[in-house]
Amino acid sequence: MSLLEKGTEQDDYVLFIHKIKTATGIDLAQYKEAQMKRRLTTLRLRHGYDSFAAFFEGMEQNKALFLDFLDRMTINVSEFWRNRNRWEVLQNTLLPSLTSHLPLKVWSAACSTGEEPYTLAMILDTAGLLSSSKIIATDIDDGALARAQQGTYLERSLKEVPEQVVKKYFIPEGLHYKIDPKLAAAVHFSKQNLLMDSFEDGFDLIVCRNVMIYFTEEAKHVLYQKFANALRPGGILFVGSTEQIFSPGEYGLEGAETFFYRKK
Repeated sequence: MSLLEKGTEQDDYVLFIHKIKTATGIDLAQYKEAQMKRRLTTLRLRHGYDSFAAFFEGMEQNKALFLDFLDRMTINVSEFWRNRNRWEVLQNTLLPSLTSHLPLKVWSAACSTGEEPYTLAMILDTAGLLSSSKIIATDIDDGALARAQQGTYLERSLKEVPEQVVKKYFIPEGLHYKIDPKLAAAVHFSKQNLLMDSFEDGFDLIVCRNVMIYFTEEAKHVLYQKFANALRPGGILFVGSTEQIFSPGEYGLEGAETFFYRKK
């Protein structure tokens, strides 16, 4: 490929980023470029588009294609009790320290298809706190939110769930499992762009896991500060197993347990 061809290809992608931000408010420039460009190039070629310009026009005309783009961009890979030992730390060590401040206000940010906020609901119900908690769950992807609200999952999503928890909170329906209606009613789903939208405040617990790894360092800095500002003093931020915050004090946070940070 010549330098001119490489330049033209990059210009095509940069213009695509600009059009997506103008049309949707989603700023792809805040994601790591190599990963995002590779992922979207694969999607574009799979649908038969030879340029990002043509791909954007196709999405304008085809809502299903746009939803496929959103699904690919946001990497909706999740499961209940993912990295189970970390959830057990939350359940057994950190949650008791939050219960002096009721009702609890809890947020699952970038909740994907709902496994994470429903895991939170299970933990809160087991502790007798579900009725005195508000669980908010947000994501940028309408398709993921629709699947979360449907609350129906394949067995593979339950592989880390303790057996007694499966029996208590899931209803078998053929090849699927339906979430307990009590849990479904306790989680309030809504659409949100983490990078662009403002956050509520006063949260006791914010869970945002396995999402930050896709953002640039600049975007991570902005989001960590926004999350810290959204916590009440003493509130907890729970991040993913590859998302350790190396300078939590920069955001007014301190380490509580591995991958958990408390607001000072």
